[in-house]
Amino acid sequence: MKTLFKKQVLILLISLFVYSGANCQIKNVIKPGELWPDNNGNHVQAHGGGIIKIGKTYYWYGEERSRGLDSNYRYVSCYASKDLVNWKFKGNVVKMSDPENLGKNWILERPKVYYNKLTKKYVMYFHEDNASYKVARVGIAVSNKPDGNFTFVKSFRPLGHESRDIGQFIDDDGTAYLVFEDRPFGFRIAKLSADYMDLEKEMCLIPAHMEGGAIVHYNGLYYSIGSALTGWRANPNKYAVAKSLEGPWSEFKDIAPPATNTYGSQSTMLIKVVGTKATTIIFMGDVWKPKTQWDSRYIWMPLEIGDGKLWLPEPKPFSLNIKTGEVVILNDVKK
Repeated sequence: MKTLFKKQVLILLISLFVYSGANCQIKNVIKPGELWPDNNGNHVQAHGGGIIKIGKTYYWYGEERSRGLDSNYRYVSCYASKDLVNWKFKGNVVKMSDPENLGKNWILERPKVYYNKLTKKYVMYFHEDNASYKVARVGIAVSNKPDGNFTFVKSFRPLGHESRDIGQFIDDDGTAYLVFEDRPFGFRIAKLSADYMDLEKEMCLIPAHMEGGAIVHYNGLYYSIGSALTGWRANPNKYAVAKSLEGPWSEFKDIAPPATNTYGSQSTMLIKVVGTKATTIIFMGDVWKPKTQWDSRYIWMPLEIGDGKLWLPEPKPFSLNIKTGEVVILNDVKK
């Protein structure tokens, strides 16, 4: 009888271990296009966002679009993660009223944060505009900590040009750049000043009418992705390649089957994960839902990239090993 009882206990413990392991495995899976719960079980609200890595921690900043927010303010959220999968909500690091008399329905979009080692400041760039998108400036807010609070400093047109959608790029040597859409000329890549409070040099103008600019440096080549100017509506994103940021850039080609409209998403950033065994480039895109903005989703997916070619496979759940840089595409993960 005692032997039978011991066997039953052993079976129970093994079952609990397997169940626990399965749950841990599911938590380490990124499921493109699905609700992405943070540590509180709430859907991550970091739309049009950007990610930086400080030490071993990733910080994800984005537009906070939860229901019930005070319409007099604009909010930027911050999340922290060690593995790019499980995110801890650090709070809204920006709660900003109209900073420069922009009027009702003023715009704060696509926040991107850089850490400046010289000043030890966290510098946030964002698209600042009025409701008609005629101001076309970048705003800057600054914090002493990655999780805020950020204080508004100023706004300006970068290098005198119009700026709407912005993207960020930090090269392998740590040099920081801003990517911004300058209608009707195209989108520009510019180097930040030493203190990150201004732009000091334009690297190039890519004469393509695109927004949602995202760049990565991979195996000696620069890859740039952009989205056509169709507002909230998804479109076929395209990419170009160059040996340097100054160009010349190749012709733009589709990153996915055109009929999919980039699987309903718009590019916002390319995340480079350098591991001990592999380097993985993750496409980070937004699935916008203008009528239910709080339910807007994210498409994250490892890219097929190399030798001047780039392709976004059909989004499927995948696991990411942050230490080795390896990914495993999973076809049968239950929701």
